[in-house]
Amino acid sequence: MYKTKLILIVTSLLAFWLLLRIAEKPEIQENKNVSIVTGAERTNKYLRLLKDKRVAIMANRTTVIGERHLVDSLLRLDINIVKVFGPEHGFRGNVSAGAAVSDETDKITGIPIISLYGKKKKPSKEDLADVDVVVYDLQDVGCRFYTNINALARLMEACYENEVKLIILDRPNPNGYLVDGPVLDMKYKSGIGMFPIPMSHGLTVGEFAMMANGEGWLTNGVKCNLEIVPVANYNHDMYYELPVSPSPNLNTHQSVLLYPSTCMFEGTYLSHGRGTYSPFTILGSPELKGKYEFSFTPQGIEGMAENPIFNGEICYGIDLRDFDLNELRKKKQIQLSWIIELYNAHPNKEDFFDSKLSNQMGVIEYLVGSGLFRSQIIDGVSESEIRASWEPELSEYKSMRSKYLIYP
Repeated sequence: MYKTKLILIVTSLLAFWLLLRIAEKPEIQENKNVSIVTGAERTNKYLRLLKDKRVAIMANRTTVIGERHLVDSLLRLDINIVKVFGPEHGFRGNVSAGAAVSDETDKITGIPIISLYGKKKKPSKEDLADVDVVVYDLQDVGCRFYTNINALARLMEACYENEVKLIILDRPNPNGYLVDGPVLDMKYKSGIGMFPIPMSHGLTVGEFAMMANGEGWLTNGVKCNLEIVPVANYNHDMYYELPVSPSPNLNTHQSVLLYPSTCMFEGTYLSHGRGTYSPFTILGSPELKGKYEFSFTPQGIEGMAENPIFNGEICYGIDLRDFDLNELRKKKQIQLSWIIELYNAHPNKEDFFDSKLSNQMGVIEYLVGSGLFRSQIIDGVSESEIRASWEPELSEYKSMRSKYLIYP
C-alpha cells in the first residue's frame, strides 16, 4: 500500500514538472506538427505595446492575419492607427513594379497613406510628429534586389532620428534555406542593392534589421530602437508557402522560389515572363526561334506589366513552371545554368546584356552585384569558377550572418 502511494506521488510530481516545462516555451517547441505562426498572428506578444498609442504601420498586401489585413484587424481591436506607410506596389498591392506610388486615403478605412516609393523614400519629421510607435509588417522573399529591406532600413533611420520605437512583426523567409550569390560589391550600390549581402541572403526581415543595426549599415551608423516579434515554430530550412503573393509579378510559389535565380534576367535582353501570368518562371526571346519549341507572347497586363519587353511578340525559350522545387532546395544554390545556356543559344550575343535595348529594371552588374559576372558569362567561364569568384566574401558573410539568427 505504502509503495503504491509513493509511486502515485512520484508520478504526479513528474507529470506536474513536465507540464511546467511545456508551459515555459509553448510556442517554440521543435514539433513538426505545430504550425508556423507569424509575428503578426502573435497578437498577445505586441498588443500591449500598441494600446493607447498613436500607431503608424508600414504595410502592403501581405500584411495579414489569416485572411484579414492587419490594419483592419487592429482597428477592430481598438488600436489607434493614425497612418499607413506604403512601399513599392502600394498599401493594397495594386501598383506595378517600379511604378511611383502616390499618397492617398485608404478607401476601406479612411486612414491616410503616405507613399515611401516615389519622391519620398522615408518618413519625414512631420510624418512622425503624431506617432508614438511604428509597426513594420511586410513579407519578404529573401533577395537583395527585393526592395522591402531597403524600405525597412530607411524606416529604421527615420525612427532613430525622431526617437520613435519600431516594432517588426517577423515573417518566414520562403527562401530562407538559400544563402548564395556574390556579396554586393559596393561600387554597384543602388536602389536594387544597398547592403553588402549576397543575392539570396537567408534572413528574415527581423534578422536583417538586427544585422543592419549591429553592422552599422544605417546612415552614420545609427541604431534604431527595435523590438522584434518573432515567428513561432520556424527554422530557415522549413518549407513555407506564402499565404498571399508578395507582389503582382511574384504570383505563385514557383515564382517565389525561382526568383533568386531568374531575377538576374532583368539585366538581359530576354523576357523573364513579365506580361504573362507566369513571370519569373518562363524565359525567352523572339531571337531564339528555332532553338526552342516552347513559346509565349508577352502582353500588357494592368497592375503587372503595362509595357513588357517584346510586347506582342512570340518568344521562344525555357519553361520552368514545372521545375522540381525539391531539387532547387536540395542543391541550395542559385541556378547559373539557365543564363549560361541562353547566352550560348542567343544569336546576337552583343545584345544579350544590353539594358538599353531591354528597357527592364536593372543592369546585370547591379542585379548580381559583381563587376565580373558579365565577362564571366561572355568568356564561357564554368559554373564552378564563377562560384569560386564569390569567395571569400560569401563565406565571411555566412559567418557574420550567424551572429544575427533568431531561428535555428
